[in-house]
Amino acid sequence: MKQILNHLFEHKTFSRQQSKEILMNIAQGKYNNSQMAAFMTAYCMRSITVDELEGFRDAMLELCLPIDLQTGELIDLCGTGGDGKDTFNISTLASFVVAGAGYKVAKHGNYGVSSGCGSSNVMEHLGYHFTNDTDTLRRGIDQANICFLHAPLFHPAMKTVAPIRRELGVKTFFNMLGPLVNPAKPENQLVGVFNLELARVYAYLYQKSTTKYTIVNALEGYDEISLTCDFKTFSAEGEKINTVEGLGFEKLNPSEITGGDTVAASAKIFTDVLNGDGTFAQNNVVLSNAALAIKTIGPEKSFADCYYEAEEALINKKALDSFNVLLQN
Repeated sequence: MKQILNHLFEHKTFSRQQSKEILMNIAQGKYNNSQMAAFMTAYCMRSITVDELEGFRDAMLELCLPIDLQTGELIDLCGTGGDGKDTFNISTLASFVVAGAGYKVAKHGNYGVSSGCGSSNVMEHLGYHFTNDTDTLRRGIDQANICFLHAPLFHPAMKTVAPIRRELGVKTFFNMLGPLVNPAKPENQLVGVFNLELARVYAYLYQKSTTKYTIVNALEGYDEISLTCDFKTFSAEGEKINTVEGLGFEKLNPSEITGGDTVAASAKIFTDVLNGDGTFAQNNVVLSNAALAIKTIGPEKSFADCYYEAEEALINKKALDSFNVLLQN
């Protein structure tokens, strides 16, 4: 680790293979907590390279517990987090809306680190029991159109570093990896990232894959469509700036999409939206992200048509049904 840290201090980058080896060693407990904390801190003082991101991803996927859900056309809606905006759980809610609209969702999630409340915090608070049991996860997909993949149950590296990440309380390169290492390897991916530089690195990686993808970054630094500002998307169709007005909305005030101060408060927003008691702003943000996910699966559709599908799923309580069925699974 001393050599690795010196390498970082000298502003040098790692090759894909070196990055893979570092993460393999982290996962296998070859470094102590102080060394890992030093590495994560020093590493985040500079930008990640494509080779490094690929190497870290390769290690995570090689070490992960694989899961075969025996269904095609899965999608994951997963953000990097780390945007520091403390929004409510938009992508998780959007996942249930997409499931309610009839699409198969393999939602990859974790506890919040740099935010107060990650998707796993809310799901756990609302009574969901995390599992990596294949039959249970398949049943969720079959009956609710969705399963929830709690990252530490599938990724030994994430489990190893979880206490250190909690103590640091800031985003690390593990935030950047979350969307890339879904153990179900979905064919479709809506990825939210916290800055444009990382969005372009992601776009380069996804261009080399067979995944249908949309990468989104709101220009004020949100890792999702926030409707507080315009946003950029990257997909097989290219790079595009999208305006809030172009979607047919007026810009929101950031305070309208903040999350609760506690897990319980965040969970209340979550259930309010599913039960039809969300605010106009909350509903529109969730539906916009769900629509973008549906458009990722069917790029030939218009955004308006995808939004209508999402809206119908929320209004008719199909998203709520998916949530309730998953909880009873």
